Amino acid sequence: MLYTKEENKEVQCYLCRRMCRIKDGEKGFCHVRENRGGKLYSLAYGKAVAVNVDPIEKKPFYHFMPGADCFSFSTVGCNYRCLNCQNWEISQAYPGIIGEDWSPERINEYCSVKNIPGIAYTYTEPTVFMEYALDTAKLAHKQDKFNVFVTNGYMSDAAISEMKGRIDASRIDLKGFTDKVYKDVCGGVELEGVLASIKGLHKIGHIEIINLIIPGYNDSEDDIRAVCEWTADLDKNVPLHFIGFYPSHKMMDVPRTKLETLLKAREIAMDEGVKFAYSGNLEDEKSESTYCPKCGEVVIRRRGFRVLENKVEGYNKCPCGEELYLVNDIGEYWEKNGKKKD
Repeated sequence: MLYTKEENKEVQCYLCRRMCRIKDGEKGFCHVRENRGGKLYSLAYGKAVAVNVDPIEKKPFYHFMPGADCFSFSTVGCNYRCLNCQNWEISQAYPGIIGEDWSPERINEYCSVKNIPGIAYTYTEPTVFMEYALDTAKLAHKQDKFNVFVTNGYMSDAAISEMKGRIDASRIDLKGFTDKVYKDVCGGVELEGVLASIKGLHKIGHIEIINLIIPGYNDSEDDIRAVCEWTADLDKNVPLHFIGFYPSHKMMDVPRTKLETLLKAREIAMDEGVKFAYSGNLEDEKSESTYCPKCGEVVIRRRGFRVLENKVEGYNKCPCGEELYLVNDIGEYWEKNGKKKD
């Protein structure tokens, strides 16, 4: 999907914002989309290289179906080349298209048998296996299961249009607020494209944003404040998670993020008007829990990836009556927003 045929059997892919022009017999930047005689093929369709059942808080989603488990899977491939990638063996190393056969039908049957309420497209970058994801999501909705995207946010506007009505929520990486961070760490990515995708995803469903804070790269107060200002300007209700970096892949010499840095970032976010700001990766119950912006009471208490207490009433209300930017009932979410398709 999402390509055009050009001269000399070349194709123009417009699935993500790299907009690869691919010659006959070659693959796109993601390594999982190949031009064969002027037709673009998804090589990784149905080949799940990582499969787990995770709590949704691990993604992290804190305001979408709190406490729910989700079937989580990915294929190989990615449209980034992050120096700090935690899953680089499957996102950037290419011994070929590897993975176990998990058809959309098999995934949904497994979820039904195991009583798993939702599916997460995650681990690598789900944009590069969009056809596989959307076919799975369509079947999931027919069986009243929710769908969430865990994404770097570099898909095209056309891809976002295809996601509408299929993907219920997206958790997007905002890795920093300068082109330098994106180009140096992520491999030639343009910040403006990520911001455009976040805006687009916000229009079609629930979103949450994470900011991985890397010491020496994007941890200055100015960098953090820029992320917070932009998020608050988009929507003060959108949850903003500050995640701690730890050495991985080609950034083994960079130190871990200190909890104090994450807590300071959370303070800056709230100072800029973000109503729901969190720390992550370094366990701290206070900064992982959800508070009502009106009465100040704890509404959802968390530690690590565990929900210890959920006081949300009905779809999204604090006991004090304040409506929260939160989905606690997927059926009512579909009813309110018309997201579910046949």
